[in-house]
Amino acid sequence: MSSALLRPPAVPLITIDPYLSVWSMADRLTDAPTKHWTSAVQPLVGAVRIDGTARRVIGRNGPAAMPQLDVVVHPTRTVYRFEELGVRLTLSFITPALPDDLVRLSWPVTYLEFGVESVDGDDHEVELFFQLPAQLSVDSGTQSVVAVRPAVEGLTVAGFGNADQRVLNRSGDDLRIDWGWAYLAYADGQFDRSVVVHGGAALDAFVAGEPLPASDSLEFPAPAGRKAPAAACTAALTVRPDQPADRHLIVAYDDQFSIEYHHRKLRPYWRSQGLTAEQLLRQAAAEFVSIKERCVAFDAEVEADLTAVGGSEYAAVASLAYRQCLAAHKLVQDHDGTLLYFSKENYSNGCIGTVDVTYPSAPMFLLFRPELLIAQLRPILDYAASPRWRFPYAPHDLGTYPLANGQVYGGGEETEDHQMPLEECGNMLILIGALGSLTGDWSLAERNPELLRTWADYLVEHGASPAEQLCTDDFAGPFADNVNLSAKAIVGIRCYADISAALGDPAAAADYRATSESMIKQWYADADLGDHTALAFGAQDTWSQKYNLVWDRLLGLDLVPSSVIERELAYYRTKLNPYGLPLDNRETYTKFDWSLWTAALTDDADFRATMINAAYRWLDETPSRIALTDIYHTDDGRVAAAGGPFQARSVVGGAFIELLADPARREKWNGRGAATAGGATGRG
Repeated sequence: MSSALLRPPAVPLITIDPYLSVWSMADRLTDAPTKHWTSAVQPLVGAVRIDGTARRVIGRNGPAAMPQLDVVVHPTRTVYRFEELGVRLTLSFITPALPDDLVRLSWPVTYLEFGVESVDGDDHEVELFFQLPAQLSVDSGTQSVVAVRPAVEGLTVAGFGNADQRVLNRSGDDLRIDWGWAYLAYADGQFDRSVVVHGGAALDAFVAGEPLPASDSLEFPAPAGRKAPAAACTAALTVRPDQPADRHLIVAYDDQFSIEYHHRKLRPYWRSQGLTAEQLLRQAAAEFVSIKERCVAFDAEVEADLTAVGGSEYAAVASLAYRQCLAAHKLVQDHDGTLLYFSKENYSNGCIGTVDVTYPSAPMFLLFRPELLIAQLRPILDYAASPRWRFPYAPHDLGTYPLANGQVYGGGEETEDHQMPLEECGNMLILIGALGSLTGDWSLAERNPELLRTWADYLVEHGASPAEQLCTDDFAGPFADNVNLSAKAIVGIRCYADISAALGDPAAAADYRATSESMIKQWYADADLGDHTALAFGAQDTWSQKYNLVWDRLLGLDLVPSSVIERELAYYRTKLNPYGLPLDNRETYTKFDWSLWTAALTDDADFRATMINAAYRWLDETPSRIALTDIYHTDDGRVAAAGGPFQARSVVGGAFIELLADPARREKWNGRGAATAGGATGRG
């Protein structure tokens, strides 16, 4: 089992989007309350009673903890195993994050399955308990909630929502949703009964061996934190040595509207496909068995491929990154049917649709579902082509999540203060070039040819010797003559040469290719310090990771001689710390995504293994127990404080670059996504 040995810094449990995202930030599921990725407490509670003895399996509240054997994080599933009193309990959180099925990938649904088996040869009477807190439906525990009991044929459903429903009422970073409805649901025959109560009344009854309270509480609205409303359910079953048993339930969230895009309120993708919340719950219940089978098969195939190209440690690292990357996005559909996929820049500034967040996450989407990368880039292109954007370079973002109403970073739409002109132009051209080169889809280039040429010309004019400006590593501050940023500009120009060729302009293709080749020769001459390249042109005794050159290898651009890369990597070996390679000479911190890109610069399996194993070791040992951060210190493994904790961000999708670099496996996954692509409907 590929990731069985990894101790994740935080374990994904319910990971759907930036608002519905619940984690266990401890070694054992019973060591701490579960939390939203922002570390706000959202306490799921789980317990089991075995032959009259109660044990807790989720959260800190309740009876003594049942000993946990292990936890394994797969791409779409998290599986815990517990064992005591002759019984083994397998607790599985299953999210249908299947890239070949955009409708189900967009479902705001996670299944929780309890599998119970006898391991001592005896029969056992087992009762299960689960409780969903009202905190899932509000930003703060001081906000009041109301309870609902929707009547859904074949299901038992209980839910909560803010008493003051204000849809898409605000934007920001350290915020949770406070509109829509959180649901706990199960099909007839799965659990025996449910109740909505305050405080710990349901858990207290279960622990005492008593039935759940006979009726729901009517004391609503009630403060979500102070009165702690919760929906609880129980199930009783007999487990025999030759007859394991299982039960499952559904946690879901209907936000009704998800994104505001240029002041148009857009529904979540699953709703735009015609489903109501009632239909969603019914379909999710009906499809549990088939979805579980699909998730198990998908996980096994992905993990086998990851192991084949990078080893079991690489499989564990990338598996942990998979759901986090997806859960930092929201899939919607514009009023004209256009598919739109928006990221949230979690715990750095809360921006929506940030270009230099899309750039590092792109390998995962280029591999599994390029249509989702197009859905991220198209709103940026449309915005940049509008009269609102008046600069000759690409924008940084589309607003602050969930309001995509125009750039807010730096000078916004008004000034050039703290913009990222070379960074974002390079990112856009590289990603559009990669889409075309790796998948054959040049639709974005065909849609915006004049805009792309403007950006390419900007890179030609300014990319050889960058003026003082920010790059994607903005936490390190602006500086001039950034060698790695210049490399991005040159790679972007080279990608534009391929774009020109695809658009039927061979003269332009030849011109921009020649320009990029001339510029890269001068780049190396100016950056060369003998045995490596500098951090900044003219800066002696400096160095930095040149991760932007990874596209030269992936896209076969033939810009940088292999001897240059080999010398660079040999120098990097002298700078390694226990948890990896620092980003540059200025600090001990590194970036998780860039380190894996640097590993992918070469065919040298030993260097790649060294970098991957350092990342694995960091995940396994870091004292920072938060949803996977992408910036940390390579000497002691602490999260770096520069610019914020940078946790739960989509950029970790960059971990899939090693698998993307494998042509046969890339073509296999690309082909599978293309076969099920349904354009605006995304059915499949």
